[in-house]
Amino acid sequence: MYYVNLLKSVRKYLRFKMELKELYQEIILDHAKNPRNKGKCEGYNHDAKAHNPLCGDKVHIYLKLEKDKNISGLSFEGEGCAISLASASILTDTLKGRDLQFSKKVTDDFLNMLKNKSKITLNSLSEDQVTTISSLSGVQEFPMRIKCATMAWHTLLSALEKKA
Repeated sequence: MYYVNLLKSVRKYLRFKMELKELYQEIILDHAKNPRNKGKCEGYNHDAKAHNPLCGDKVHIYLKLEKDKNISGLSFEGEGCAISLASASILTDTLKGRDLQFSKKVTDDFLNMLKNKSKITLNSLSEDQVTTISSLSGVQEFPMRIKCATMAWHTLLSALEKKA
């Protein structure tokens, strides 16, 4: 009986993992096909560009940082694979309207998630936001795609360091 219950538990877990993988794929495809915040945000005062010559992905991050360190505008322009576009879209959708310190923490959490296979730890993100960001965690299985997922996030950090 023990082994039957164990087998049922394993099957249930595997079904859950497959459903989660399908959900993650849907989120990535949705953000890639219908990117949020694409184009130049009005009145941007920080920006940065990045290019991955290995695959041709390009991203340009624009942000408007207010005196109170709130990111009131955040957008991107770019072209590339579905993962690259989805990541830039998820980044802008998650961090637009947030303060600088929080945005840096989310970025660090995201980069650690991909590098160290850790989880997003911020309690101030909604469950949907955590799920959306976590949808990119699948690239860990494909080391060549990690740069596709992280390029926009590294570019955001570069944009924060310089003005337009």
